[in-house]
Amino acid sequence: MTASPDLGTVQLASPDLLRSTFRRHAAGVAVITARGDAGPVGFTATSLTSVSAEPPLVSFGIGTGASSWPAIAETEHIGVHILGEHQGELAATFARSGADRFGAPTVWREGPEGVPVLDDVLAWLVCRIVGRVPAGDHRIVLAEVVLGDPTGVGRPLLYHQGRFNGLRD
Repeated sequence: MTASPDLGTVQLASPDLLRSTFRRHAAGVAVITARGDAGPVGFTATSLTSVSAEPPLVSFGIGTGASSWPAIAETEHIGVHILGEHQGELAATFARSGADRFGAPTVWREGPEGVPVLDDVLAWLVCRIVGRVPAGDHRIVLAEVVLGDPTGVGRPLLYHQGRFNGLRD
């Protein structure tokens, strides 16, 4: 049983209210990659969503101020990688501004359509971007799955309360 909401703590809409609310929402962790003009780019995303099974579509959000945005804005194909609970450091690397995301210890290879594919993930997809929808200071990217590999072993990495965590039984 949950307590009734205390309407005395209600806050007006603000970036802080949204951030505070979504810190309570556990989300799966993915890394989105693409080939950029100056080399591979990528970022950690907790906004990955399955949109449609027919055709197979996914979506994710990216800030227009993000270092990866110029490449994502221009590229045709992206990689989507579902991280395992053993990959908290990898998630942190791809989330950190200014990090050498594709340097050691990150292990990756060039995959189909030139998309950087990360090793040892639970699953990966190569997708063709079919839309970039303006949404405030972000874009919602819609991408159609071209191919992938869902056979990685392990349990998913989650993001909750500002930290990367594994599932508890």
